Amino acid sequence: MSPSSSPHMPAIFFGHGSPMNALEENASTAVWRQLAAAMPKPKAIVAISAHWTTRGTQVTAMDAPRTIHDFGGFPQALFDVQYPAPGAPALAARVRDLLRPVDVTLDESWGLDHGTWSILRKMYPAADVPVIQLSLDVSRPNRFHFEIGQRLASLRDEGILIMASGNVVHNLRTIKWNNGDAYDWAIRFNDAIHGCLLRGEAERLVDYAQWGEDARLSVPTPEHFLPLLYIVGTQQQGEPIAIPVDGIELGSISMLSAVVGPHA
Repeated sequence: MSPSSSPHMPAIFFGHGSPMNALEENASTAVWRQLAAAMPKPKAIVAISAHWTTRGTQVTAMDAPRTIHDFGGFPQALFDVQYPAPGAPALAARVRDLLRPVDVTLDESWGLDHGTWSILRKMYPAADVPVIQLSLDVSRPNRFHFEIGQRLASLRDEGILIMASGNVVHNLRTIKWNNGDAYDWAIRFNDAIHGCLLRGEAERLVDYAQWGEDARLSVPTPEHFLPLLYIVGTQQQGEPIAIPVDGIELGSISMLSAVVGPHA
């Protein structure tokens, strides 16, 4: 399929929540299925997950990425899940070229972590869409991640889905395991991000620390927030953003998801 005949794909940020979403059916996983059904089947997927943090930027380049079970304390059924999607070495090389002068390493060891496969298992259960993962270089500032998204945006015109996975609010230390009411600070921060997305205020999202204590509590470490910046970076002038899922679970985990472009 040539770029000229490929559909213009959306870019999607997913609030992935618990790894158990890979096994369970709930409001969020229903939307994930609906999003896949509403868009053309992608030629390939470039995924950015909160769960692959590096120093330097890497992209998976193997033919058959392994399924990584990067969690503990969950039922054996979750560890038994395999998501045998093919890789896409040629796409990995193209991403490396698109991101120059950033030095991108072609990785042969990582695979697909649960930030990616827990969502794709619902969207494309046959695991028949090639997938590569791009790492999060946590040594770089917020703007770097936003600009990487801008450089990836052209892939959307080649039938490639850009997806990112994290949680806008992600504070494991304050979780309410009885699924009690959301903290006020979590609601305020989540609402602020929601509003900025709908208004197209990318600069305010890059500078999320401006929300002070609410931001410090909601984003105690950056890796679950940064994937959102890649998706915002792909937005073209005049493109809509929709929020198909929102809400706080367990007091301090945001399930907000955002769709840029077609099918928003």
